[in-house]
Amino acid sequence: MHRVDLLVAEIGSTTTVVNAFDGLNTANPVFVGQGQSLTTVREGDVTRGLEKAIADLTAGLPSGADQGVVRGGGPAGGLQWSELYAASSAAGGLRMSVHGLVYDMTVRAAKEAALGAGAIVKMVTAGKLGEGDLKEIASLHPNMILLAGGVDYGEKETVLHNARQLAALFSGRGLAAPVLYAGNAAAAGEAQAIFREKAPAAEVVVVENVYPRIDLLNVGPSRRAIQALFEKHIVSAPGMNQIRSMVKGTIRPTPGAVMQAAQLLYEEAGDLMVLDVGGATTDVHSVTEGSPEWGRYQVAPEPLAKRTVEGDLGVYANAANLYAILVERLRSAGASPEEIPPEEWLGELKPIPGTDRERAMVEMLTAEAVRVAVERHAGEARQLYGPTGRSTLVEGKDLTQVKWIIGTGGALTRLAAGRRILEGLRVEQVTRKLFPPATARVVIDEKYLMAALGVMSESYPREARQILREILAIEI
Repeated sequence: MHRVDLLVAEIGSTTTVVNAFDGLNTANPVFVGQGQSLTTVREGDVTRGLEKAIADLTAGLPSGADQGVVRGGGPAGGLQWSELYAASSAAGGLRMSVHGLVYDMTVRAAKEAALGAGAIVKMVTAGKLGEGDLKEIASLHPNMILLAGGVDYGEKETVLHNARQLAALFSGRGLAAPVLYAGNAAAAGEAQAIFREKAPAAEVVVVENVYPRIDLLNVGPSRRAIQALFEKHIVSAPGMNQIRSMVKGTIRPTPGAVMQAAQLLYEEAGDLMVLDVGGATTDVHSVTEGSPEWGRYQVAPEPLAKRTVEGDLGVYANAANLYAILVERLRSAGASPEEIPPEEWLGELKPIPGTDRERAMVEMLTAEAVRVAVERHAGEARQLYGPTGRSTLVEGKDLTQVKWIIGTGGALTRLAAGRRILEGLRVEQVTRKLFPPATARVVIDEKYLMAALGVMSESYPREARQILREILAIEI
């Protein structure tokens, strides 16, 4: 019988991975082993895939001595643990709608908060909600709604109008998602009163304004509240109703857990970015303030920690879209027909590639997903000409100070070409897009542990940071 301190499960859209850790609360915390299985969300019970992944983990552990001291965990296939945490992006992940006042101000700040917490933002509106917006929200059935609008003690009419409209959805169209209010502090009480009167069953959580004053982002409180609400409501997602029967500790959205790990590492290693290429999405996380040089030209504030999620760039779920993007780029570059991969390869793709041809196709799709995702994430410097002459404007995230480019996710960690793909992101000289410099070092999360360590860091930050540095071989 093996015993470990902690199991952390990452329940993805296609695979479930379980990682075991031991030696917590000691000077030498260790990663013990890993198991995986296909996720069984379509079977209506993800615990089956979780149990298979634990069995796979157990089969790979050395026989003989116990691995630690049990403090109240449960057995499964010859394994005992003291705590079990989880990250999840199964059942569609955390689907949110975001509603604010001005797109480039409060709406953008609210969207940054939602994405940084690990959400998939399915709908964004600016200004007053109309009937068409309400129909879209009702058909979307979001897991959570973020309501923002107005700087503190500024305009209140729009956010209160939107509160009335959303409250009507609860009573008239069966909306049942928690609402996070992160708008004008002066309107918070009135907004709560509207929901109490018109939708008393609605759960409304009030946090600090995401955009309290002009050019100031305050996304931290909203991110923490989103993660707490996700953990509370994840059991209601399709196929996830059994997760609490096994997971007794923390549950986080997988992208939020990766961001947590990135921020933890930033505290010691400095500016970095993380590429997480998965079966359903490709996420880019960056933790950097950018350079003072480009910062002078920023037209809007950027958060220190930024995440973009590309729902059309999943290597498995969006393979056909990625293939179309790849072919268009190759043809535009003058590639011959022999240089373009045959479309029939798409029919051979599997969640876990097994043949050389399957791996070759996944490598090409992964490289394209990385290229397009970083192109969308990175900021852009533009030259404008006016009556006073030429001026420079910078929009988006400045990556020119990034020291570390980290690859995680199933594709980048399992493919031999992962490092080469990421090395292709570096540039000798910035032109238009603010890409990482040639001096940035590339490392691969070969054991696929960033999400697990991000979850672990909620309770064991020192241990998570120590293991993170060791598995990435990052020198401080």
